[in-house]
Amino acid sequence: QVHLVESGGGLAQAGGSLRLSCTASGNIFTPSTMGWFRQAPGIEQELVATISSNGNTFYGDSVKGRFTISRDNAKNTLYLQMNSLKSEDAGVYYCHLEYELPSYGAYDYWGQGTQVTVSS
Repeated sequence: QVHLVESGGGLAQAGGSLRLSCTASGNIFTPSTMGWFRQAPGIEQELVATISSNGNTFYGDSVKGRFTISRDNAKNTLYLQMNSLKSEDAGVYYCHLEYELPSYGAYDYWGQGTQVTVSS
């Protein structure tokens, strides 16, 4: 079992910055992919960014050039640096971890979410 705990959400002004963190604990197997998703009211859940164990990253189109995802494998911690925030970046941000074990299949876990609010 893996437990993910996010932190760092809060209120920021448009154009400002926030940094989210997600710490994973439990039986974490590698290689794994970690990522951030967000959910705003009335809007479908959106993939923000993902990062693999070896550092390969992927960003959703809406955050490219503004957000940076990173991870510290030694600390089992995932980060999301969010710059140039826009009102449409507001929502609940969820940390996600997935890995696959040969012969056992894929496993994925979610954090409880952290709220990001952007004031204009």
